Amino acid sequence: MGGELCPPAVPVATPIPGQSGPRKCRRSPAHRGLERAVEDERRRGPAADPAMPRGPRSPLWLLLLLLLPPPSTSGHGGRARPREGAEEAGSAFQGLRERLRAAGALCRRYWALFSCRVWPEGCRQDEEAPAQPLGLEADLRMRLHGQHLARELVLTAARGYLELPRPDKALALSFHGWSGTGKNFVARMLAENLYRDGLRSDCVKVFIATLHFPHHKYVDLYQEQLAAQIRKTQEHCHQTLFILDEAEKLHPGLLEALRPHLGRQAPENLRAKSPRTIFLFLSNLGGNIINEVVLNLLKAGWSREEIGMEHLELQLQAEIVESTDSGFGHSCLVKENLIDIFIPFLPLEYRHVRLCARDAFLSQELLYTEEALDEIAKMMVYVPKEEQLFSSQGCKSISQRINYFLP
Repeated sequence: MGGELCPPAVPVATPIPGQSGPRKCRRSPAHRGLERAVEDERRRGPAADPAMPRGPRSPLWLLLLLLLPPPSTSGHGGRARPREGAEEAGSAFQGLRERLRAAGALCRRYWALFSCRVWPEGCRQDEEAPAQPLGLEADLRMRLHGQHLARELVLTAARGYLELPRPDKALALSFHGWSGTGKNFVARMLAENLYRDGLRSDCVKVFIATLHFPHHKYVDLYQEQLAAQIRKTQEHCHQTLFILDEAEKLHPGLLEALRPHLGRQAPENLRAKSPRTIFLFLSNLGGNIINEVVLNLLKAGWSREEIGMEHLELQLQAEIVESTDSGFGHSCLVKENLIDIFIPFLPLEYRHVRLCARDAFLSQELLYTEEALDEIAKMMVYVPKEEQLFSSQGCKSISQRINYFLP
């Protein structure tokens, strides 16, 4: 760079960081079977074909996660919460039915991937046809913890949009909640289910406000580059996904530059095959009011799963519009109702952190004990100070924390 004479260009879209994690512990018979299956897959080696899934997205890991019973539910501090026998049996049956249904959807997805590998002439590339998120329901149900509202809203919105023969506007979803509650995780799952290469697809672009647009004095240049990259991607791909992280930190000028791409198109401007575009805005904005509403409802005796959008929608939107720390709520995107759905991500509790720890172990093909899951969950800081109910970081850094349990 040449000082002030050469302003920074918008970098290539950056993938959302994944999760990692670790240790081998005492094994139950079910876990010994899991270990043998994992070892068999390791001997066969990783898939070389890009159409086949890799790493923690392998069919073996996901199917085992779907079919293994979840770890026992413990309260904060590792104390088990008693449940009535009939209720537990009914819950177990319902859980088994959901896992089998999710496994079936996942098998259909991986059969499609396998078919592409064996009969590539029958396949179509990412940009040639809109992909249906065949495994999205399974992913959201089994890998996203504590977010029943986000799960249903994202799945319904994505399915409904992709079924439209000629959509007249882009789908715009705005994710709100504390850090570590799953906003980036859901964005990554959506990309992985819509595109063979997930976030690495040329049809997916990720922008992080403080990384790609750090200097307000270059906002005019950023506007041009952002609009140009959106147009170029839409010309190349029939279906595109744009993820804007730290949306509350985007300059108002950049939000204005998105206006033409989010507005409704006139019928005469629609092509025979109208391109599909999904925008995801990820933001911590509104996280405090979401947590406050959830805490009050839980203290009033509501169960977490009984909390609905009717409890959160109006207060979340009011918090976004009234915020003085961000221009997002004052932008044309919000004022002109160009955002289709504001999706709240609820604060995560101790039991959800344990499930995240379990998934981190399994994603690394490592075994765990209930004691290890409790130890990891206890490492997190819980708020408010009196109730100590919500993890202040959600599930963030869980994959790093299980490194303490490596031999």
